[in-house]
Amino acid sequence: MTDFETGKLCERIVNQAPDAILFADNRGIIRLWNQGAERIFGWPAAEALGQPLDLIIPEKLRGRHGEGFARVMASGISKYGTDLLSVPATHKDGHRLSVDFCIVMLKDDQGRVEGVAAIMRDMSAQRQKEKALKERVAELEER
Repeated sequence: MTDFETGKLCERIVNQAPDAILFADNRGIIRLWNQGAERIFGWPAAEALGQPLDLIIPEKLRGRHGEGFARVMASGISKYGTDLLSVPATHKDGHRLSVDFCIVMLKDDQGRVEGVAAIMRDMSAQRQKEKALKERVAELEER
């Protein structure tokens, strides 16, 4: 497979993945937004590209996220390249989501952080099932 074919293949995989795949530069500006991100978060790529990550971060968590993002950009180190993180997120229509994600830190040839890619899965339905199950167990234990 030639480099050109490999590049096209990678582009097709990213674009067609059911999970959200996005890239934010080192200032937190969205530069890549796949079809999975459109489906999960409700924002068409044309509206999401060029926007800050705050687009999908619940308002009350934006300050904390911004501080953590700045630390990761300055240090180039994050544990979420290997550890899965579960966080709340916000859909375009305002409803809350629960997403699991990991990141890929992208650095230039000199080791400077260019930004991060995130691969995110909507776990909202699963979290609702878990909550209902816990409530049912608690109810049965009370009897």
